[in-house]
Amino acid sequence: MTALPHVMLAGAGYEYEDVPGDPGAAPLLFLHEGLGSVGLWRGFHQRLAAATGRRAVAYSRLGHGFSSLPAHKRTASFMHDEARTVVPALIDALDLGAPVLVGHSDGASIALLAAAALPVRALVVLAPHVLVEDIGLQGIAAAKKAYDDGALAARMARHHRDAEVTFRNWNDVWLDPAFTDWDLRPELTGISCPVLGIQGDRDPYGSAVHVEAVRDAATGPMDLLMLRSGHSPHLERPGIVDATTAAFVSGLR
Repeated sequence: MTALPHVMLAGAGYEYEDVPGDPGAAPLLFLHEGLGSVGLWRGFHQRLAAATGRRAVAYSRLGHGFSSLPAHKRTASFMHDEARTVVPALIDALDLGAPVLVGHSDGASIALLAAAALPVRALVVLAPHVLVEDIGLQGIAAAKKAYDDGALAARMARHHRDAEVTFRNWNDVWLDPAFTDWDLRPELTGISCPVLGIQGDRDPYGSAVHVEAVRDAATGPMDLLMLRSGHSPHLERPGIVDATTAAFVSGLR
């Protein structure tokens, strides 16, 4: 695997891939899932760059992919922290202006928080989380068992600098009793840009309640695509997700 460049923010290195595109159009900024990285988008950002002609940037959060390891263990505020500090710093460092944010899972939650506070052109959220749901906790507990049994750990080791850090920083927060009251719904009213929400009906980490909460609270226009898929509709149903997302982005004026 070819090493990706790193951008330095507050003394830490974030790996990123920057696919060039039309400098006159708002670029796409991709925010990955809880165990994701640039590489684990599996080309989604490259496909959308090709389909829309826009610049596309995907980055790995600290402790993910081959970015620097975090200096401290994550707390329940980690998604708020990422949205309020890292995302605006990255936008400035890479001169992204007011981008279109494309987020999946935890990355979609971070994108929602960022869109409520920053000038962004539009928002695409795939399987976002806006509250803690029992079904989601069951899925996260199942992931812990898979990791502790070794199978998931072995797969993750191929994609992350330190799979143990990556996994525990995600799993421990979600299973912490202090995280039970985590709820983004009061902040969703700050979202005024156009939104595309995509949700699978077989998602083991959450139901349609999350995208419906965004639809009901956001003040801008929202399109909603419900699919027969699990937690990663862009990987499980790439044809319809690519086409719908490209049409949404290309339709922005």
